[in-house]
Amino acid sequence: TFFWEEQRQWFFTGYDHVNLLLRDRRFGRQILHVASREELGLPEPEAHLANFDLAERHSLLEIEPPEHTRLRTLVNRAFVSRHIEKLRPEITELAERLIDAFDGQGRVELLWAFADIIPVTMIARMIGIPDEMGPQLLKWSHAYVGMYMFKRSREDEHAADRAAGEFAAYVKTLISERRREPREDLLTHMIHTEHKGQYLTDDELVSTTIVLLNAGHEATVHQIGNSVRVILESGLSPAELFRDEAATERTVEETLRLCAPVHIFQRWALEDAEIDGVSLKRGDKVSLILAAANLDHRKFSDPLAFKPDRQEGQNLSFGAGIHFCIGAPLARLELKTVLPILFRRLPGLKLAGVPTVKDVYHFHGLERLDLVWG
Repeated sequence: TFFWEEQRQWFFTGYDHVNLLLRDRRFGRQILHVASREELGLPEPEAHLANFDLAERHSLLEIEPPEHTRLRTLVNRAFVSRHIEKLRPEITELAERLIDAFDGQGRVELLWAFADIIPVTMIARMIGIPDEMGPQLLKWSHAYVGMYMFKRSREDEHAADRAAGEFAAYVKTLISERRREPREDLLTHMIHTEHKGQYLTDDELVSTTIVLLNAGHEATVHQIGNSVRVILESGLSPAELFRDEAATERTVEETLRLCAPVHIFQRWALEDAEIDGVSLKRGDKVSLILAAANLDHRKFSDPLAFKPDRQEGQNLSFGAGIHFCIGAPLARLELKTVLPILFRRLPGLKLAGVPTVKDVYHFHGLERLDLVWG
């Protein structure tokens, strides 16, 4: 646990503390439902971020109960494991087709040719967005999540706001289409499903669609690359790591623990509290370093080692508590499906040089991942 002067907040790194804070209802993703900007000394919203702020105002990532409970209940039904499992054949077909298109010379940059495409395609299909929109969705998403980066520039903010506005306009068009012509997709489900007599408003539909698209692919893109790198650097046999469904699941969970795709989440103290001897006041902001918690030697023996057979408890890579990542079942299914296919189809797969880690604050992934095989 340490205090970062520049950020003016406490950072918690131990597994027990991070796990506690993720679940502790004295801490939340937002605080303006219990205190005013004036009380907290927060500035007023900036005009050049109006589109972004509107999208965030109803985001599942940012709201607290009871609004969060209502939204999450409506969306959760589509993300339960038994529904997600039905997507396995589609994920398999897409992975096989992408590998078929790899360069016949036995070399590929995996992020561009594989990892970028699968998650955004699958979450878009779930929502009801055509495959051909994939490249545009990626552009919007990359610009949007630029707002989560440390020391972002004014240019980054303008790009994020522009992306939020264009993204929202596109989703509103889809909403109008689904109201006229309902389909068997998640957007139609969200439009027509009620919770305690209430339906989602258009602003809530837009925000929820944007957060599902962003959360449904950004982390998984990084994790496909992280997982391939970890496995190749381990020297362990892919045939053994993916010998059956149980072994595959253990391998995926260990790559998530060792190389979490999201490093950090923040929380507001909604009331005075004391954690690990630190006295926190209402309105204080704290950061929870998920990646460090996953490497806590008090929880995981030899924490920097890749040991798929370890049985030391759940990693925190998808968070915990009411804000546990709603897309976790989909991300896990994608990883459990595409990694065995990749290593089976490309025997002798190796790293072509040392991968470079992206210089970003929130996510943890690679700039590129060059591979060779054969």
